[in-house]
Amino acid sequence: MEQYNVTGMSCAACSARVEKAVSKVPGVTSCSVSLLTNSMGVEGTAAPADIVAAVEAAGYGASPKNAAAQSAAPSADALKDTETPRLKRRLIASLIFWVVLMYFSMGHMLWSWPLPGFMQGNHVAMGILQMLLTIIIMVINQKFFISGFKALWNRAPNMDTLVSLGATAAFGYSTYALFAMTVAQVQGDAMAVMGYMEEFYFESAATILTLITVGKTLEARSKGKTTDALKGLMNLAPKTATLLRNGAEVTVPIEQVQQGDVFVVRPGENIPVDGVVLEGSSAVNESALTGESIPVDKAEGDSVSAATLNQSGFLRCRATRVGQDTTLAQIIQMVSDAAATKAPIAKIADRVSGVFVPVVITLAVITTIVWLLAGQTVGFALARGISVLVISCPCALGLATPVAIMVGNGVGAKNGILFKTAVSLEQTGKTEIVALDKTGTITSGEPRVTDILPVDGVTEQVLMSLAAALEQKSEHPLARAVLQKAQEDNLPPADVADFQALPGNGLTAVLNGSTLYGGNAKLMQTLGVAVPQKMASSAEALAAQGKTPLFFAKDGTMQGVIAVADVIKEDSPQAVRELQGMGIRVVMLTGDNERTAKAIGAQAGVDEVIAGVLPDGKETVIRSLKNKGRVAMVGDGINDAPALTRADVSIAIGAGTDVAIDAADVVLMKSRLSDVPAAIRLSRATLHNIHENLFWAFAYNVLGIPLAAGVFIPLLHWQMNPMYGAAAMSLSSFCVVSNALRLNLFDIRSTKHDHKRKAHKTSKKENTTMNKTIKIEGMMCGHCEATVKKALEALDGVSAAEVSHTAGTAVVTLDKPVDDTVLKKAVEDKDYTVTGIE
Repeated sequence: MEQYNVTGMSCAACSARVEKAVSKVPGVTSCSVSLLTNSMGVEGTAAPADIVAAVEAAGYGASPKNAAAQSAAPSADALKDTETPRLKRRLIASLIFWVVLMYFSMGHMLWSWPLPGFMQGNHVAMGILQMLLTIIIMVINQKFFISGFKALWNRAPNMDTLVSLGATAAFGYSTYALFAMTVAQVQGDAMAVMGYMEEFYFESAATILTLITVGKTLEARSKGKTTDALKGLMNLAPKTATLLRNGAEVTVPIEQVQQGDVFVVRPGENIPVDGVVLEGSSAVNESALTGESIPVDKAEGDSVSAATLNQSGFLRCRATRVGQDTTLAQIIQMVSDAAATKAPIAKIADRVSGVFVPVVITLAVITTIVWLLAGQTVGFALARGISVLVISCPCALGLATPVAIMVGNGVGAKNGILFKTAVSLEQTGKTEIVALDKTGTITSGEPRVTDILPVDGVTEQVLMSLAAALEQKSEHPLARAVLQKAQEDNLPPADVADFQALPGNGLTAVLNGSTLYGGNAKLMQTLGVAVPQKMASSAEALAAQGKTPLFFAKDGTMQGVIAVADVIKEDSPQAVRELQGMGIRVVMLTGDNERTAKAIGAQAGVDEVIAGVLPDGKETVIRSLKNKGRVAMVGDGINDAPALTRADVSIAIGAGTDVAIDAADVVLMKSRLSDVPAAIRLSRATLHNIHENLFWAFAYNVLGIPLAAGVFIPLLHWQMNPMYGAAAMSLSSFCVVSNALRLNLFDIRSTKHDHKRKAHKTSKKENTTMNKTIKIEGMMCGHCEATVKKALEALDGVSAAEVSHTAGTAVVTLDKPVDDTVLKKAVEDKDYTVTGIE
């Protein structure tokens, strides 16, 4: 996507006009214009010059962001609120002259405030003074007129057009009344002179401009706060780093740090760039990136991230990622990119905004004509038309969605939840089914020792020492779990000789003349090692819980069993309960065997377990689940990427692979499953906020325009002064932005406001979805796979089949019970042999 800066936009009608003009350029496939950030993203093959020309032809300015700026996260200067100070100066100057004007007009006329002697009874002088003060205020706020009439000339009227037309009409008619007054003065018609004093709308013209400037100032100030989260992150980044060069410490600007440089961080200092600890240990506060307030212990070999705070020890680190490659920079870029995209819900407001201003101008003209035809005075009819112009507010429509998206993204970023686009922020809250990968998502992804069962006469310490000595030369993940447990218990492994790995069974080695064995139950049986019945039963029970029992023997005598398992994360069961409390069905996907998968699923409390799924099969399962509702897939590995891409919403655990993160719509920086319901909760709150904003924007205009036009005068005698219309317009956008800022107070961890949405109707058949693995002999190639797949998927009840000739299996997903004999017959009818079905 190519990024452009757009100038001259003042309301939603402007952004809609630019978007429409650019979308017509040949080669442009999509265009998204952000009124909030005055930026535009364009996809396609169109040349930048053609895009800029289209914007300029629409009456606005555009310039491509240079390549460096597009690839880099926005700087603090780029997000600095420069609009509010300018508007404040305009507002202060306007108010000074407006107060004087109101004294001589409303103050004298309504409350008889005293006037200078030369103006007593001199109505022409009073009119001239009001005109001059109004002209000064119009000059101060000339931007409304320049932008408004320029847009009208380019046949793209905007909010400034409404303001400038209203102010011009009020000023023009008042000027006419002033000249008519001079004629009456010359003719000596005192009654006519007094009558024309009632026809002055100079104060209305000045008040319209002043009040709209008040609203613009409040709006700009509030819009500036929507980027507070981004600015807060940027302010955390250190400006300098202390490098070690030639044995000496040198302080350099952060821009000069290169990959591979060695830097030091003392207690109380922020870590300048991403790196790995070479020396030292400390507690590092990573709340800036993850929102987690509890410090994380760091030691040699651990990674550290830019903008995190070193709280205790001295650290010497090597830079691994610098500049725009750091985690902090990527977070900032991701949040900024999301703000530049457009949510689907914004399309409604965009369509209305595109025709809003021309319709309002037409209504204002019709209103004036109707009241003239009804016999009202020109002044009365004109006041009704001006009221229609100045009360109408397309800005509220245009800001309703983007401000909520920006604030929602900021809240997510502060809590370690990153939405890549506005679409993902909107769609996440609509999730009906969450599919969870098991390893690394529900579980920690690292096997750990869970149970130690020594035989009578052997202590746990002796058994662990024996196991550590045997496993120290193995590279198997289960061996690492045993060694980690031994290290935690301060049991250094003893040296062994004649180490051998026995594929599929276990290990053997010699320790101090004794032969050690470790492995599965089959190995013990092969060696003739007697396993006590009580221990065999315990091992069987552990296996039923999804744990892997490791048997250890010494010189042919059983020593005990150590159980190893990929344990579930502490927050996983709570996260699943929260999802279910939100009316979401939770499904666990895994390649593990059905017994292990069901054990983990039961611990986590998921609604459904789909086991034995090969990596390619996950994508097929997601496709099947999408027939039952909106699916969010949560994963962390390379094998999850196809499934993440297939899901309606893809969520990557932050500690996962780069491939998974690249394929995801949402990234969870903390790698905690509890952030999944938090992300859905935040999305729902943001979408609710957008609905509130849109309701207000539409309701305000639907009710305000008829009121301003005088529709209620015959019925209820409700009559609106143009000044009140301007005041309402000035506050409408401010209300929308302020409402969006309320999201900053939203607690994404609280379940208080969770509610079960009306989900799709789930039949009992859907709740019995299961997988079966068919072991097949005779498949030799891809053609065989396709034949078996077609045969199985033709069966009633089989929603999908994943076939592999290399593994000799077919994993079928069933949406209703199918007898094993039916599955077997379908395969064997194609001349293949079924050796078993699990």
